This record gives sequence, structure tokens and C-alpha cells, in this order.
Amino acid sequence: MFDSIIEAITKVNDFINGIVWGWPVIILILSTGLLLSVRTKFLQITKFKESLGTTIVPTVKGLGKKKKKDTGANSVSQFEAFATAISGTVGTGNIVGVISAILTGGPGAVLWMWISAFFGMVTNYSENVLGLYFRKKNKNGDLSGGPFYYIAYGLKWRWLAYVAAVFCLLASMGMSGVQTNKISGTVSGALDKAVGFDDLGTVKLVIGIIIAVIAGIIIIGGIKRIGRVASMLVPFMSLLFIGMALAAIGMNIDRVPEAFKLIFSKAFTFEAAGGGVLGYTFATVIRKGMARGVFSNEAGLGSSVIAHSASETREPVKQGLWGVFEVFFDTFIICTLTSLTFLTTFDLTTLTGTEEDTAMAIRMFETNFGSFGVAVYSVILPLFAFTTILAWSYYGEKAAEFVFRKAGDKGKQIAVYVFKGIYIIVIVASTLITSDLIWAIDDTFNGLMAVPNLICLVALSGLVARITRNYFDRKKGKDVEPMLSAYPDLNEEFKQHLQENE
Repeated sequence: MFDSIIEAITKVNDFINGIVWGWPVIILILSTGLLLSVRTKFLQITKFKESLGTTIVPTVKGLGKKKKKDTGANSVSQFEAFATAISGTVGTGNIVGVISAILTGGPGAVLWMWISAFFGMVTNYSENVLGLYFRKKNKNGDLSGGPFYYIAYGLKWRWLAYVAAVFCLLASMGMSGVQTNKISGTVSGALDKAVGFDDLGTVKLVIGIIIAVIAGIIIIGGIKRIGRVASMLVPFMSLLFIGMALAAIGMNIDRVPEAFKLIFSKAFTFEAAGGGVLGYTFATVIRKGMARGVFSNEAGLGSSVIAHSASETREPVKQGLWGVFEVFFDTFIICTLTSLTFLTTFDLTTLTGTEEDTAMAIRMFETNFGSFGVAVYSVILPLFAFTTILAWSYYGEKAAEFVFRKAGDKGKQIAVYVFKGIYIIVIVASTLITSDLIWAIDDTFNGLMAVPNLICLVALSGLVARITRNYFDRKKGKDVEPMLSAYPDLNEEFKQHLQENE
């Protein structure tokens, strides 16, 4: 019975996935990024130094200093908003997802990840700008924003906003499933290597229950608790992974030139050439690269902006610049390190094409560092995945609030509780689903979530350009009215806050 249900789900998902990740959506993703790049004068290049100078650099310098007084809203700091957002993006997609892309689309898929990330930097920037500009403030002072808000109040297509919110709910479930599936697979695999088990399925289920309990405790605390946990875990897990990856690449430094050669030479393969994972058509290479790229950095989905919208900053552009760094860090640093580590560790011509991504990720660390590598990876991957589970629970919660926003405060509260309950159940259930299927399902949900968001970004690209120009004109000393919010009352409140803090 269970097998027949899984088979039916697989067939339906394969059909929808073929449509969602067909050429129209791929072209939409790239063309949206290109349009936004042109309208912001390639901000991801021209303002990249500004992005570093106003985001991560002052944050690092300010570590250990006394925190500023509360802004009055139930918001989080810029870094906590960024940490929550980056915890949603830096997950299994950066390790297992990259390996999966190489196994299923060849090394050329990495180049398409880079291409999607280059345009994704300004796409994510634009999402953040619109998210903060159209965010709403409720009676309790909570700031809420996201694609459904700028679709509803910017594009004024309420029906599409509801569609986007529903797709976000589905994507949050799918993302949670992928992360838990990878945690249970990694930890159970490591334990099996150490002590051996007769029934790995039961072990995975127990791991899923443990994850669900810990996640539930944190999720109940809302964005403030999620932000605090993310801001503590993200720097630690990122630096640990970067150190291990650089060490592995250093051990195989002579193979780095060949790795880059494979990435570029296999990115435009128009005919299947045979020979393990090197034989993929151009369509497969670009689809896998783009899908995994979007899965990893989430640019175009409109997901991370939900966390950014809870930031205490009043300047949409300032938080938008965090989005530029976010995609750069996620793809050009973390994903690139994973790609180079994998390609310098293994000879791809010896692979059969039947290898499982999670198992290959463990093998990669084991080949380079032995049992120590397995132990460290068994810490890194679960941390990456767990923080993603936390972030996406918040995204789904905000989507549920939007869908039921007209049901009153009590109705919204009930909807959020129901969502959280289902979310926890999905965490446990996903340990029973095969790896390939869980990836495929979430790829489909991500693609569905991206479409309404990308349509809106294209339609509001002129507004993004105006808000951007307004910010940098003011920085140059020009006397222009600040564009901080789409709503006159909030714009005045935020403007007054800026004047008080100058």
C-alpha cells in the first residue's frame, strides 16, 4: 500500500516537475535577474564593495560590543535577520545538493549554479527591497513581509498573493522534509559505520523524532528565538565547513585545474557522451544546475525576504545589500568549495551514475580525513540542515498568517498552530521517504513558489530601481524624500526613527 502511494506521488511529481523546471521557468529566472541587473546598473558588481562595507564588515567589527537599545518593534537585528535567512539558504543544498547536481547533471551544472547566483545576487537584493518597502506592522509591533505582501500591495494582484502564500506553505514542508531526510541519512550512516545496525529505518525514524522535538521547542519561540539560535550556529558551522573544505582541496591541489576544466567544458554538452556522470545532455545540465542553484541560494523564491522583513532596519536598500552578500556567500563560497572538494576527491569517470548523494558526501569527507572526517561531517551537515528547518518553519508560519489574515487574530493563531503541528509531523515522516523523491518534490515546490514571485519582480523592477536611486542619492547628500515604506504613516514613522538615530 505504502509503496503504491509513493509510486503514484513520484509519477505526479515527475509530470509537474517537468513543467515547472522546463525552459519557460529557466528563461524567466535568468531574464528576471538580467532585467533587474540592468535596471539597478549591475548593482551586484558596482555596489558589491558597498554591500560588504554595510553588512558583514561592520557586523564582524561590532562583535562583543553592547547592543543598541530596542527599536520599539518586535523585530530582530540586521544580523539576526541575515542569520535566519542564511540559515534557510545554507543547508544540505550546499553540500548534498551540490553533489546531487554533479551526480545527476555532471560537473557542468556547477557553472549554471554560478550563473544563476550572479543574477540571483540582484534578484535577492530586489526581493529584500520590496519586502521591507511593502511590509506591514501589526498591533503587537511585529513586522511581516514577503512576496505575498509585495504581490498583494505592490502589484495589487491579491489572488496571486494567495497563490504565492500557498506555494510557500508547500515549499516549507518540502524543504523541511529534505533537511530531515539528509540529517537522518547522515547520522544513521555514521552510526552504522561505527557500530552497525540491523534496521536503519528504525534508527532514521528515531532521529526524526528527536529533530522534531528540538525544532518544536525553538519554533514555538518565533523569529526572535530562531534568530538567536541561527546567529550562534551559522558562523560556527560555516567556518567549520570552510576550514575542512579548504584542507581537503589543499590535499588535492594538483587536481584543481582539472576540476575547473570539467566545470567549464561540461557546461555546454549538447550530446550525451557516455562514461558515467560525464554523459549528460545540455538540457539536463542546465536544469540540474539551475534547480540546485535556486534550491541552495533561494534567489527568486522570495523565501529569505520573509526573514529579512523582520529586521529592525528602516532602510530597504540597506537590508537589500545583505541579500547580495547572502547569495555570494551561499553559492560562490560554500557551494564552490563543495564542488571543488568533490571534483578533486573523486575521478568521475569511475562512477557508475547510481551513487547516492548522501553516501557520496560522507565518502568525500572519509576519503580525505578518515573517521575524523566522518565525525566532523556528522556535525556539519545536521547543523546546516537543522538551521534550515528552523528558518523555513518561520517562512511557512508567515505564509499561513497571510492566507488566514482575514480570519481575525484568533483565526490566524489557530492557522499557525495547525501549520506548526503539520510541520513537525512532516519532519518525522520525511525520514521514511527515499532521497531522490524528497529532492524531486521540493524542487517542484520551489519552482512553483518562484513563478509568482518572479512575475512580480519583473512588474515592480522600476520601483526597485527608484528606491535604490533614492537611497544612494540621499547618501550623496541630496535632499530627497526617503522611500522607506509604501504606506505614508509607516514611512513617516521610519523617517523619524532615522532622524533620531543620525
